[in-house]
Amino acid sequence: MSWLRALKETARSGLTVERRRLEPAVAARGALGLALVVGPSLALFGPAVAVSSAFGAFQAAIATFQRSWRPRPTLALASGASLAVSTFLGYLTGAHEALFLALLLLWTFLSGLAWAAGPTAGIIASSNVAIMLVTVTLPTSVATAAGHALVIFAGGVVQAALVVLLPVRRWGAQRDALADALAAEADYARRLRHDPVAPFDPVPLMTARSAAAVTPRQARTRPAELRGARGVAERIRPVLASLADPAAGVPEEGPERARVRELLAAAAEVLDAAAHAIRHGEPMTPPPALAALRTPDADAVLKGPPRRAALRLTALLGDVVEAADPGTGTPEAPAGAGTRTRPTLLRLVPVVVAEVRAELRPDSPVLRHAVRVSAVTAAGYLLGTWLPFGHGYWAPMASVMVMRPDFSQTYARSVARFGGTLVGVALATAVVRAAHPGTYLSAALAVVCAFGMYLLMRTGYAAGQTFVSAYVVFLLGTAGAGLTQTVRERVLLTLLGGILAMLSYAVYPAWETPRLRGRLADWLASVGAFAAVVTARYADPAGPAGPDVREALLRTRAARVAWQEAVARATHEPVRHRGLSHAAVEQAGHALAEFGRVAMLLEAHLPERGTPPVPAAAALAESLRRSTERGAKEVRERREPHWDDLRETVTDWSARPPGHFLLDKGAALLLECLDELTTALMESKRSP
Repeated sequence: MSWLRALKETARSGLTVERRRLEPAVAARGALGLALVVGPSLALFGPAVAVSSAFGAFQAAIATFQRSWRPRPTLALASGASLAVSTFLGYLTGAHEALFLALLLLWTFLSGLAWAAGPTAGIIASSNVAIMLVTVTLPTSVATAAGHALVIFAGGVVQAALVVLLPVRRWGAQRDALADALAAEADYARRLRHDPVAPFDPVPLMTARSAAAVTPRQARTRPAELRGARGVAERIRPVLASLADPAAGVPEEGPERARVRELLAAAAEVLDAAAHAIRHGEPMTPPPALAALRTPDADAVLKGPPRRAALRLTALLGDVVEAADPGTGTPEAPAGAGTRTRPTLLRLVPVVVAEVRAELRPDSPVLRHAVRVSAVTAAGYLLGTWLPFGHGYWAPMASVMVMRPDFSQTYARSVARFGGTLVGVALATAVVRAAHPGTYLSAALAVVCAFGMYLLMRTGYAAGQTFVSAYVVFLLGTAGAGLTQTVRERVLLTLLGGILAMLSYAVYPAWETPRLRGRLADWLASVGAFAAVVTARYADPAGPAGPDVREALLRTRAARVAWQEAVARATHEPVRHRGLSHAAVEQAGHALAEFGRVAMLLEAHLPERGTPPVPAAAALAESLRRSTERGAKEVRERREPHWDDLRETVTDWSARPPGHFLLDKGAALLLECLDELTTALMESKRSP
């Protein structure tokens, strides 16, 4: 993709306003917390302290909107405390430009590394640096600086207290994650009616799994309906695929296929009903389709493995109905018996340190982002100070807020920031010049703008940025600051910050495109290991029932999602060097997705203990392991992958097939998928 087209696509993405479900009650709670902080601070301590406290409450409320499974009060407190520390240090060094610049470089570099701990930590850290650039201009002494830091932290405390006292959709994020997973499986069941080999995106299941991890305190208050449905949902997916796939025994047409379609439609209706009940915390009314699943005469149409899959599906959907009913969900498992435990913030510190240390390598996108954002922020600060506009912090503030570890988000947010700032500053300045609001009216207008930002922040960065820019203008207006600066000067400084951010990525990029082969190789290795572990169980059904299959499946899902995210980031990059063509990306992803689907079919029919072993499965498992490990290495090295071990096994089986209805077909299908992968990669290598 050319640079011109990449800029066009990212600009369109940044200015897009998405239709999302608004949460006015949550937005009103955040605005209320801001008002409760600004009003008393303004009356008791004056405008300068009120501005500091407002930034603390404003940022703490934003932290509670981030996609995180931790308790919202914890996020608000963490945001308030970290902002208080950063601003106090900024106050101490603000009078010495060289010392402050050194602190700014260090603090911004650390905020860039914070992205290694996840987007929530990265956003909070970046916001701390941006707000620090504004608030360091307010106090006049160390004692005053300490007071400002305290009121900033108090703003976080107030927002945390409001989350506790005025709960809105408690456990709402976890409910949405589980409901989305069930709804995704309902959609999957419907698609299987028309396409028996339809693909399934594992992201909703992975999100639900992440949301299910709880701290010890959360485990004591988690609603019953959030405890058991996720595990049942994960077991339903391979059963749905096995029931629909013709390779598992059901012809593509005839009465058996008609019964399968009926079962899939009923399963979709039940899963949708469960998703609705869990999302809204309402009792689930079993849909009429549930009766279709429990018709004994109809089940007689199916024979053998399809009949077992139908009976298994009926039992699992019954478990979903039971788990989705508030108050009657699956009881909480005891410690160590399947409950996923999330570490507290203090226990998370060594984990985060280890993740940051792992990113301290030259090719790390996070490290490159940290270097870029620290250099750009320092340059923006110096340029803003040197230019005769005044309030030069608008340039570095814009840079640090728009920069992200990947190209697309950085460029899209730069365009959105400029557009939102242009509109927001123009409107706010027009109001100031026309109405000449006093201190208290300016504070009230700032609270109104904060409400608008909280309400629309998930509909697009440009929409939220319009209210943020107006909020800053009105808030600084309460202290009499910033009123002399014109729209033109503020917009120019914001444009300067955005341009610096965009130039930094062009000069020191971290392109995802050249790493696509590595991501693909990781997926290949993990899905090959999953297939090998599954087939090995056929050779030893009486072996120890360890978690090896489950762990291999989770590694495969993580590798697939990493591949999908890498492809999404690389789509709009203006680079092709040593990457893959769009056609090769699509074909290779389809091939490995099909490989994983066949392995999932084998998993759905794993033999129970006491079932006679299939000795030939051991040879298949070993050939799968060797072939995919070698193939992954060849993919990384840009060589043609070969599957000789697996091909030899499949050829030997043509004369002496194993005594299992699915292994022979499964081995041939797995080899066919790998051959399709080879074709995709070699065509990409030959293309100019």
